[in-house]
Amino acid sequence: MLHSSSLKRQMNIIIGGLNRILPDLLILRIKRATPSLVLRRCPTTNNPTNMNQLRTSLIRTTTLTLGSIALLEVTTHLPSQGRSSQSYHSLFDQVVTPLGRRIFTPENAHHLALEVVRYGLAPRARLTIGDGVDMSVVIGDTRRIRMDSPIGLAAGFDKNGVAVGGLFDLGFSAVEIGSVTPLPQPGNAKPRSFRLIEDRGIINRFGFNSEGAEMVREHLQKYRREFGGRGYGLAMERSKVAEHPQVVAEEATTSTSDDNDSANKSESIEAAKKVNQLSHSLGASLAYSLGWAWSKLMIPQHRTGVLGVNLGKNKLSDDEVADYTQGIKELGPYADYLVINVSSPNTPGLRSLQQADRLHNLITSTQSARDQYAPHAPLFVKLAPDLTNEEMTEIAQVMMQTQIDGMIVSNTTNARPDFLLSKNKTEIGGLSGAPIKERSTECIRIMYQLTKGDIPIIGVGGVGSGRDAYEKMKAGASMIQVYSMMVYEGPGLISRIRKELAEIVEENGHKSVEEVVGLDCEEIYWTKREEMVKRKMSEVGAAGQTFVEL
Repeated sequence: MLHSSSLKRQMNIIIGGLNRILPDLLILRIKRATPSLVLRRCPTTNNPTNMNQLRTSLIRTTTLTLGSIALLEVTTHLPSQGRSSQSYHSLFDQVVTPLGRRIFTPENAHHLALEVVRYGLAPRARLTIGDGVDMSVVIGDTRRIRMDSPIGLAAGFDKNGVAVGGLFDLGFSAVEIGSVTPLPQPGNAKPRSFRLIEDRGIINRFGFNSEGAEMVREHLQKYRREFGGRGYGLAMERSKVAEHPQVVAEEATTSTSDDNDSANKSESIEAAKKVNQLSHSLGASLAYSLGWAWSKLMIPQHRTGVLGVNLGKNKLSDDEVADYTQGIKELGPYADYLVINVSSPNTPGLRSLQQADRLHNLITSTQSARDQYAPHAPLFVKLAPDLTNEEMTEIAQVMMQTQIDGMIVSNTTNARPDFLLSKNKTEIGGLSGAPIKERSTECIRIMYQLTKGDIPIIGVGGVGSGRDAYEKMKAGASMIQVYSMMVYEGPGLISRIRKELAEIVEENGHKSVEEVVGLDCEEIYWTKREEMVKRKMSEVGAAGQTFVEL
């Protein structure tokens, strides 16, 4: 494990190296992206001195980058467990995350965090902890989903499904992407995300910004090709750069050559062509070297989990049923479960779909679409925390009548509790994080009682510790989701929640986390407990039981 002083020295060295190489990397990227611009602006590139300077710069870039990565590897990977090490977790939770909040706007920090996860730089879960308790959970009856822990990622972090594998590395047993709309839409105007640091909360008014179902489908197709169906299995193929670096370099060279063939054949243009060829070749080799080393040393080949897709409607659409049906058709085949989001406060009129008659029609219509396009996938509905008791009673009746597979409780709130301290509390949008923890837990408890525990609940809202997760599960949640609290706790929060939850469950005399679900409602609890025991006995005795196994 690294001492703080040695970690600080290491980071200073790496930062110093990055300060030297980033300008060169920027130049290289500009040259690769705009070869014609390079030709116009480099009339003297036929000068041997300039060629030598470029070659020296590229070699220095490669050497310093590889040296920085090697230093990080030697000091974090070899003595411990790489991205799973306590040092790596502490680096992100105590240095990177607070620094990101100070430097970047909320939305820019979000994008940066997504890229860090996407490219395998974030801490990896420490899943050896909590093994004394059975952490697995099963959700659903006819369409069962089995997960190795009750901790999932809420929708909103990866809206377009570009970092699914990396998110499973963080320790989530389920990753929910979205909300995804049928057609691309930019969402609301910026700024649209605000931190309430004093309250450990967030207000957002993104408004379903989405690349659209067609583009997201391509992302999910790529994920399924690489990591298998139903969210688990070995990687089936590697990236083109990692497998065939020389082909990438040749293609880059050919592309540059084609552009230059149509240009003037003067000596200066020929020299510029050589410069671009060298940039492409060395750039591809650098990408291959770094990608290969990082994947071998830091990224295991297995990345598993349950993939959920959260669906929304387009802002200007007049036919919500058609929008959700289209989303199921496009994305259902690639999802392990589907979510109908009718509770975002940032799309005009969306929450009116929670009215009993409209909700009943929407659920039955989307169930028919699910049966046609994704018969394997459970269908959930995501609800708001701002419902009255009367509205929750009516919704519970609809849930029972339609036999929906489950519900997610709850989304963000329009309410502003009196205890909020941050000046950003007046911003318009949905409030999430610690300020809604108690309200979301109460909504879970009410919906669990109203449905007599027959409709599985995924609990979300302000989960920042194992104790928070435990309270939501006692209220009736079969699993919980996390998102906003990672902004304040860092990515290591997932491992900490798992560890703390396992310890609390064991301290209270339970052998499995499933035994906790619904403890606050004793009469319902003991009925469901008996059903759970019978189910587990049937699983032991039955051969060929179908699960989404992890």
